[in-house]
Amino acid sequence: MSRRGSCRRCRAVEPALRRNARRARSAGRPPRRAWLRHAYQALRNKHEQTKGVRRQSLLRNPNKCENPEIFYVKKFIIVLASSSAISGVAQAQSSVTLYGIVDAGILYTSNVKTTGGGKALWQLASGNESGSRWGLTGTEDLGGGLKAVFKLENGFNVNSGTLGQGGREFGRQAYVGLAGDRFGTFTMGRQYNAIQDFVSRQGVASILAQFATHPLDNDNLNNTYRTDNSVKYATPVIAGFQAEATYGFSNSTSFANNRAFSVGATYMNGPLNLGAGYARAQQPGTIGGAIVGNPSSSTPSNPLLGASRVDQWGAGGTYAFGPLTVGLLYSGALYVNSNTALTAPRGTIHFQNYEGSVRYQVTPALFLALGETYTNVHQSGASGHYLQTSGGAQYLLSKRTDVYLNAFYQKTSRNLNAAIDAAGGTSSGTSQTAVVLGMRHKF
Repeated sequence: MSRRGSCRRCRAVEPALRRNARRARSAGRPPRRAWLRHAYQALRNKHEQTKGVRRQSLLRNPNKCENPEIFYVKKFIIVLASSSAISGVAQAQSSVTLYGIVDAGILYTSNVKTTGGGKALWQLASGNESGSRWGLTGTEDLGGGLKAVFKLENGFNVNSGTLGQGGREFGRQAYVGLAGDRFGTFTMGRQYNAIQDFVSRQGVASILAQFATHPLDNDNLNNTYRTDNSVKYATPVIAGFQAEATYGFSNSTSFANNRAFSVGATYMNGPLNLGAGYARAQQPGTIGGAIVGNPSSSTPSNPLLGASRVDQWGAGGTYAFGPLTVGLLYSGALYVNSNTALTAPRGTIHFQNYEGSVRYQVTPALFLALGETYTNVHQSGASGHYLQTSGGAQYLLSKRTDVYLNAFYQKTSRNLNAAIDAAGGTSSGTSQTAVVLGMRHKF
């Protein structure tokens, strides 16, 4: 920086700028904002407070000085400050988040049917309280209260590292859409229906997961299937109330072949949480349609039980009394023209599920849950029932890691074999017990 033609105040600034440059080099590239602050303060202190000169601000009154290099420094500072502010605004307008859950544990099942009768089963199981997953979710601010949203969620098996949901890359969820506080949310892709969104969280299976689900997951509260090719609209939350509708295209010239739809609503107000929903799958099972299954299957493990049409409905609620939360839930399902043998060789199956549950937060780290479910099943003039008790304890080791111990017992009528969902198979008799000890980490 040349001293020729510079004023007495500008010559006083130069040593301060050199000192700041040496300080920056010794500090190893300090943050940009700190350098700007030091340079600006040096200009103010040295230029404005020079002895015998009236206080003047170089940045506010640049014409007071004739040194062009000082003007350059001033403009450089302003440009850097402006670009930093613009960059900060841009970053605030969009975001992408990586998240996931890894869940594994040791599972014991008292009786699993074999060719020689029934035997106990020990196994390492994945996704006992929460399905193991990883995903990406993001938003972009489009202005005017409108946002672009997306979610890609993969399910996997911890034991083997294989993909879940039939080997899909993003089998749990995959959608993109628009969201706004005034008009609601519209999304397209592979998604949950209204029953899964609003009713499932009212049941004890939302805490104890797959083992506590209703027999054969007949109401789909444990997400046995999702809806492909679907569009979903959810209203904004108005005074605690929200509604939702979903439609899954068949993607076929036969428009009604393997299409699905659902409607539902929820109401939340303080400790009260209510939800209700209805869903229908028309001729499910066609590859490429809304619901992918196997319509020719006659095994209870098939999510659609070989039916030509599936209707599901449910309603429930929870209420929190401080650390204690109580819940009630009713759900039902109709599997039309099913070729699965339950109480009869084949025919339409009608399920009705009644559930009561309690949840108690003993300490900030210890949580307990207990649920009782009675399921009545009717098929071709023959009836039967399932009675299941589910209980568990969770203990937090940190905000993201917990250990759990859960136990389940199911008893059926004489014409049915017990089968706790995901416990390893159907029992050879009318009772079955399952116990799982494991850990879960969220990130």
